[in-house]
Amino acid sequence: MTSARAALLAATERLAASSETARLDAELLMAHALGIEREGLLLSGLADETPAAFESLLRRRETGEPVAYITGRRAFWTIELEVAPGVLIPRPDSETLIEAAVDHFGEAGPGTILDLGTGPGTLLLAALDQWPLALGLGVDRSERALALAGANADRLGLAGRARFRAGDWAEGLEERFDLVLCNPPYIEHGAALPRDVADWEPGEALFAGPDGLDAYRRLASQIPALLSQGGVACVEVGAGQSKSVAALFDAGGLEGAFRDDLAGHVRCLILRPSSR
Repeated sequence: MTSARAALLAATERLAASSETARLDAELLMAHALGIEREGLLLSGLADETPAAFESLLRRRETGEPVAYITGRRAFWTIELEVAPGVLIPRPDSETLIEAAVDHFGEAGPGTILDLGTGPGTLLLAALDQWPLALGLGVDRSERALALAGANADRLGLAGRARFRAGDWAEGLEERFDLVLCNPPYIEHGAALPRDVADWEPGEALFAGPDGLDAYRRLASQIPALLSQGGVACVEVGAGQSKSVAALFDAGGLEGAFRDDLAGHVRCLILRPSSR
């Protein structure tokens, strides 16, 4: 018998050459193989016998496959989302958008929420879980993403308050919303990315032209018409892009404030109609 504790030590060494989070990866895969949460593994499962399935999971991770695709899930804000290949994996950095919205609206929250480029429902479902009286719409071009978003809404008990539709950003939308959330693609073509991102995650959710700003150019002309009176938009930005993105939205009639993520990088642009 090989205990989970011993197998985790060996797995961490194996993954160290290909992952900056080798120990965490190993723990998540072991917990998945055991059918328990990571917290349960650490609290009481380290003496358990290592399941035979752990080795195959570990080999998949050694090829660069993201842990979230292997386990089929990813925690985000207060919820856990099902994820799958072909759909962008939620990132902790994106929680900065929810934090900014919570600071703006407080406990009362917005009445209506729009999530442009919703993926597996990440931002919309997190916001709906935060504010039980809110209603929301998620838009995405990917039918695979929309199917997953709908399944997540059902599993989380949010299907009655969440709608999803196929669309090219806000094209054809005539509604107005108290809160608009958006994590668009913002990586410039040709940028070097980690293998587990470049080889596995969908390029259309990552890349946005030679300078990474193509999506923002379209959104800057669309978002102003989507905001209700007193509404705000929280838009994710990439490293070093905040001033360029703010300028695009300023030209469209929206003024922005910046919010940093936990690493101290500007991650969110909070937009509202310009007072000028």
